[in-house]
Amino acid sequence: MTRVAILTPDPAEVAYPELWPKVLARLQRALDGAGIEAVPTPWTAHMDDAAGLRDYASVLPLLVWGYHHDAARWQRACATWEREGVRLANPAKVLAWNTDKRYLRELAERGVAIPPTTFTDALSQNVVERAFADTGTDELIVKPAVSGGAWKTRRLRRGEAVGATDGMAMLLQPFLPTIETEGETSLLYFGGRLSHAVNKRPVAGEFRIQEEFGGQYALVPEPPAAAVALAEQVLQAVGEPLLYARIDMVPDADGRWLLMEAELIEPDFYLGVDPRHGAGFAQALDNLIRARDVR
Repeated sequence: MTRVAILTPDPAEVAYPELWPKVLARLQRALDGAGIEAVPTPWTAHMDDAAGLRDYASVLPLLVWGYHHDAARWQRACATWEREGVRLANPAKVLAWNTDKRYLRELAERGVAIPPTTFTDALSQNVVERAFADTGTDELIVKPAVSGGAWKTRRLRRGEAVGATDGMAMLLQPFLPTIETEGETSLLYFGGRLSHAVNKRPVAGEFRIQEEFGGQYALVPEPPAAAVALAEQVLQAVGEPLLYARIDMVPDADGRWLLMEAELIEPDFYLGVDPRHGAGFAQALDNLIRARDVR
């Protein structure tokens, strides 16, 4: 049986203790069906020496949840894996680039539609007030440039104090009311092909759509053509070979789709609502491994 590694959280990580094993089990079931054994191993065990990853047909960083709590070590690990030629999917340089949400600025420069965004290395009340003035909104979403799972993400109303951010680079975006009425839509791509789309809505009184905050997920049988067009524009703008990608987007008040995140490191594929239960991902991975063997 072909063996691949799935990189899992640092054993010292205290977040998501019950959630990530469930996601791992779904991935393992999908890959088992294609004759691929998925072996879990903590990413922190391979930061400076990749010898333990060399015998795997592919290495998938799909459960490196919490890496943002120690971004310096994560970047060091990505550099190690690239230097030592680990058979990563997605490539190590993509993982490093996708770590910092300021990649959104690069995608915007390549024509991808994103919400009006202020990028700042030093968040202050003045920066916040300028963002309110520039966007004309009454509410902002303030989030770290390196984060995951809505970590340290705030919904800030005009006139509220910003508070301390420990010197972190931050992004400020206008709050989009459509997140409450329309939700966020995610398009899942495996081997460059659209697999399925999922709509995620927050519960009443909440703006975060993650499962741990009560987010409700539902399959979108036929995603809008404009949403698919945006997702494929994002993939073209990234310009790197990707085994998997989750493109998260929200429509604005005029119905224009805006990219919120291109999740290329450790996205949940939402296999629980995937009609094929991950068979498309397993097939794409098998194709990648076979292509590597031919080369």
